[in-house]
Amino acid sequence: MTDTSRARGATLTLVLLAAAGTFSLTMGARQSMGLFLGPINTQTGLGLASISLAFAFGQLWWGLTQPFAGMAADRFGAGRVMVAGIVMLALGTVLVPLMTTTAGLILAIGVLAAGGSGMAGPAVLMGATTRLVPADKRGMATGIVNAGGSFGQFVFAPLAALITTAAGWVTAVQALGMITLLALPAAWVLRGASHTPVGSPTAPAAPRESTGAVLRRALRTPSYLMLCAGFLVCGFHVAFIATHLPGVVASCQLPPQVGAWALGTIGLFNIVGSLAIGWAVGFQGGRWRMKSLLSLIYATRAVAVLVFLLAPKTNTTMLVFAAVIGVTYLSTVPPTAGLVAKMFGPAHMATLFGVVMLAHQVGGFLGAYLGGKSIEWTGAYDWMWYADILLAVGAALVHLPIREARRGEPALGGVPA
Repeated sequence: MTDTSRARGATLTLVLLAAAGTFSLTMGARQSMGLFLGPINTQTGLGLASISLAFAFGQLWWGLTQPFAGMAADRFGAGRVMVAGIVMLALGTVLVPLMTTTAGLILAIGVLAAGGSGMAGPAVLMGATTRLVPADKRGMATGIVNAGGSFGQFVFAPLAALITTAAGWVTAVQALGMITLLALPAAWVLRGASHTPVGSPTAPAAPRESTGAVLRRALRTPSYLMLCAGFLVCGFHVAFIATHLPGVVASCQLPPQVGAWALGTIGLFNIVGSLAIGWAVGFQGGRWRMKSLLSLIYATRAVAVLVFLLAPKTNTTMLVFAAVIGVTYLSTVPPTAGLVAKMFGPAHMATLFGVVMLAHQVGGFLGAYLGGKSIEWTGAYDWMWYADILLAVGAALVHLPIREARRGEPALGGVPA
């Protein structure tokens, strides 16, 4: 191995550690907040529907920040955007126990914490990784970054439960907020703008398409719109489970600790799913179609939820269900990001993937909010699970017509695949 090869390998490792580590901290903090829905309700007396509205707004706001954070990162560099986001996430999380009104919770959870997490979230991280990683390694790289978010959930949920038992839920929430500040050094590693590749001090000679032009082109591309529709369904599933799985555990009359371990299990097995899908996306230059992988993931979710509804509700059932859902939980991200990059290239990756993330979080808003309304209206989560199954089947089908350019063909934009 030459010195140049070793240097490139070290740089790649550092980039992946920075991006995956940041996603681990931001996703771990966000996905663990559902554990505190009950304590927040007990302290404030606002009701689950009102508190779910704050969580749901957070899902939507997290998505709304993604395109704009992506645009800023594409133009000014990921580092500055990440620093602002990490500080906002920490501040919002620390303020959560101090809020006693729905508006206060929306500010802390929905605006500060969710907005900050979005600024240091997938759009910016995937855009920076795509810029810094060679094209033939992007599939596995995005899988590793995505697995970082899963690892955060695996660690944070049991950690939050442990701190809650030892020192109370207020200390646990604020400790999670402070821990997220450990992501600040990663901003320096991932600094730089997406249109300025590493090692290229000057801009490309070819004219660069403007952000507005590429957005208009994307929004006229049926395959891109179908990708957004599928990712909206993903957001519905993820937000409902992240916010309400502890409530589902309680409704099944299982110990509260099972909720924390179920969320942790989802995180653990999502590491497996993310790495496996990342490998599949990049395997031999992409032998397996990314749209086919996405259809398989959503179909698996539909079957998993159906079996869960029919099975007896025991600790084992809950953890096995969490493991299966975990394999599919965020494994949608590598092939979705891969399709965006394949369709439009890396120059506007953060912006265009940010729009896809916005669709994801519109679904997330509906999943988090309607989960709370389901309890208010019916006293159970059954109708949410039925909706999960129908939406998963729809998402599996909507990906099949996507036109995916074959290897060696031009980027999508009229060439059938």
